Amino acid sequence: MKNKIFSGFFWKFNEQISSQLVTFIISIVLARILTPKDYGIVALINVFISLADVFVTSGFGSALIQKKDADDVDFSTIFYISEIFSIVVYMFLFFIAPYIADFYNNTDLTVIVRVLALKLPLSAFNAIQQAYVSKKMLFKKIFISTTVSSIISGIVGIIVAYLGYGIWALVVQYILNTIIISIALFVQLDWHPQLKFSWASGKPLLSYGWKIVATSFIGTFFNQLRTLLLGKMYTPAELAFYNRGQKFPELVSQNIDGTISTVLFPAISEFNDDLSKVKSMIRRSLRLSTFIIMPIMFGMAATSKPIILILLTDKWISSVPYMQYLCIAGAFGTISNTNMQAISAIGRSDVLLKLELVKKPLYLILLLIGLRISVLAVAYTMLIYTICSTVMNMSPNRKLLNYKFKEQVSDILPALSLSLIMFLVVDSLTLLNLPMMIIFIIQIVVGIVIYVFLAIIFKLEAWNYLLSTVLKR
Repeated sequence: MKNKIFSGFFWKFNEQISSQLVTFIISIVLARILTPKDYGIVALINVFISLADVFVTSGFGSALIQKKDADDVDFSTIFYISEIFSIVVYMFLFFIAPYIADFYNNTDLTVIVRVLALKLPLSAFNAIQQAYVSKKMLFKKIFISTTVSSIISGIVGIIVAYLGYGIWALVVQYILNTIIISIALFVQLDWHPQLKFSWASGKPLLSYGWKIVATSFIGTFFNQLRTLLLGKMYTPAELAFYNRGQKFPELVSQNIDGTISTVLFPAISEFNDDLSKVKSMIRRSLRLSTFIIMPIMFGMAATSKPIILILLTDKWISSVPYMQYLCIAGAFGTISNTNMQAISAIGRSDVLLKLELVKKPLYLILLLIGLRISVLAVAYTMLIYTICSTVMNMSPNRKLLNYKFKEQVSDILPALSLSLIMFLVVDSLTLLNLPMMIIFIIQIVVGIVIYVFLAIIFKLEAWNYLLSTVLKR
């Protein structure tokens, strides 16, 4: 299993890095061609697309992964259920599109919503493919398909933008990316939808999956509510600055934390009847993920100004403070994700749902406070919420896995302490009277040297384990 986890992490990480790097480069090119208003409009539409996407991509795939002996009947049954859901949800969006346009006082949004929502049935199919990949830990197969889809869709998006079609460049890029990756996986994978359906097979999967869907929907709804209210109360440009500042920490979260979660969930599911083994795996994962992600997030927060100016030009300078707050929030997000993966893997989707119901009133209160002040205040209140949410997500595993709060803090504290020290030093370097590119390079080098030096001096267990594992491979 250790070999499978390492191999899965290697290929999933490479897939994430390659696709996200391509997407990142393309997004920079598009950001130079398109206006903040274009990105702001797409962000508004994605509020509804993201909510709809929850019903077709989350929950049911997780149920297939969590079930130890899932077979072709299970996969085909969930495939048909997911497709039916996706069509129903698409029709709903089709009919409410004019009302969405009226809500934002922009009649152009009607057709954009209807076209962009066409990706939902494709996403439903791709979600089952992704579940099969995770279940069998065949992450190598998805590496090429994801990279190719990102390159082709990105190039087409840039061409459409250069031709002057504005916002449609982003719409074409999103839809084409889903189409290509679905086709590529269809060619590579052994599993394809079959004419098999069993309600007896699907019922227990739905029993587990609907709680995951509900949990994901609540989380996505409140996250998108933030965008919706920002778009209503402030200008699309202000919303775009917030979203652009959010993209950089999201890039790290998707590439590293997302990789760890994707590989960790099926691995833990293999041992979900041995809670002591699950606890051991979670402790190791938490130490490693915080050791890797926290310095990156705090480092990005310290270098946010050079990153924005160098990559996006000074027209996006207003994104800097948003990026700083959201990077720090992202540093704590990995703690929540690791704990929630453990809860999900042992089959306690009911606990995840209860957690969301407890956390979201606090989210709403903090969001409303931030909205009454400014867009930047929203970013600050989201940082506060992330920290509070992290503590809440740590709580259930004290009973479920006997993973005491004190133990979790001891696993997190080394990486957090070293990251804070590194952040203070790197952030002070922005005061240097040098060209921005030179400052950025100095910050990166100094940050890496300080963090690694401190890890060696204090003999961090995560550093020693990571180094020995990589060298051994």
